[in-house]
Amino acid sequence: QGVTAPLPPDAAEAFAVLATELDAFPWRTEVEVERMPSTQRIAPFSAAVQADVVDDDEELGSGRLVLLHDPVGNEAWEGTLRVVTFARAEVDLEMATDALLTEVAWSWLTDALDGNHAQHVAASGTVTAVSSRCFGDMRDEPDRAEVEIRASWTPVLTEGRGISAHLAAWQELLCQTAGLPELPEGIVLLGSRMGRGR
Repeated sequence: QGVTAPLPPDAAEAFAVLATELDAFPWRTEVEVERMPSTQRIAPFSAAVQADVVDDDEELGSGRLVLLHDPVGNEAWEGTLRVVTFARAEVDLEMATDALLTEVAWSWLTDALDGNHAQHVAASGTVTAVSSRCFGDMRDEPDRAEVEIRASWTPVLTEGRGISAHLAAWQELLCQTAGLPELPEGIVLLGSRMGRGR
């Protein structure tokens, strides 16, 4: 079942390498990321971050990413690593009522994984689109709608490639969900913004 790449024999050392890569990832300026507590109930090793997508001081969306590692493997994962993610953002009311929104939103994830060459197996998840209207004393509040994507997948890491492609895919999903345009081709991000959340 271990389809993920060979990792160093010492499980703690192996996961520390991936966690360091998570901390050092060069996030977009609009993506404010910070570490958050993670659980060891699902796997012996885990690391988690939360993110807000902010542009011109306006929060456009938010999300979480949890990296799990079980050295003995997990049959459901089809490997020893698992990426668990969440992304949410407000959308136009018309978009929330579009029957194709959930399929389109799921394609944002699959396209992000494929576009960043983030090899993976056993992807699964849900897409939820909801709208709300206020009544009574809250009738003056504007109508709202949002889309929420919950997903997980098993990274297939090849020799010399770490977890960065999967982090880039998650960042692309966050920004796509929040309505941010893609970075122009040729733009390279430098340095990590970890811990520089609001």
